[in-house]
Amino acid sequence: MIRYRRPKQDDPVIFRLIESELVPYSHLSPEGLESVRKDLPKRLTRGVTLVVSPYYEADPVAFVHFMIHGELLYVDMMAVAPAEQRKRYGKSLLAQAEGYAASRGCKRAKVMVDAGNERAMRFYLKAGYETTRFIPVSLCYEMIKRL
Repeated sequence: MIRYRRPKQDDPVIFRLIESELVPYSHLSPEGLESVRKDLPKRLTRGVTLVVSPYYEADPVAFVHFMIHGELLYVDMMAVAPAEQRKRYGKSLLAQAEGYAASRGCKRAKVMVDAGNERAMRFYLKAGYETTRFIPVSLCYEMIKRL
C-alpha cells in the first residue's frame, strides 16, 4: 500500500534506504555528504514523501520524496529496499507522485540521476523521462518528462 510518510516511524527506515541505495552513487565529498545527512530531517519537511508498506502499520520498504515548483514536479529522492525491488514499487510511487503533481497543475517532471547509477537511468527512461543534459559540477544527469 502507498501512504504518506509518518516521520517518527518512517524516517529511520528512509534514512537507511538513502544510505544503502542512494549514497553509494553520490559524488559528494565526505563533508558534503555529512551536510546532506544533517539536512535530511528538514529536507523531508519540504515537499511530499510517500512510502510503500506491506500494510498500513508496517515499516516502509520504499519511498519517494518530491516537491512542486509552479508547473514543475521535482523528484528529489526515491529508493526501494533491495529485497523489495522488481515488484513495481518504484513504478507505483513515481506514478502516484506524477498524478499528485498533474492534479495540481504541473506540466513537467524533473529528476537528477547520479552518473554511474545505470539502474536508475534505465528506470526513468522506461518511465518516459528523457535525458536533457549532464551537469559536470554535480556529476548528475537531468531527466525531464512531460506530464
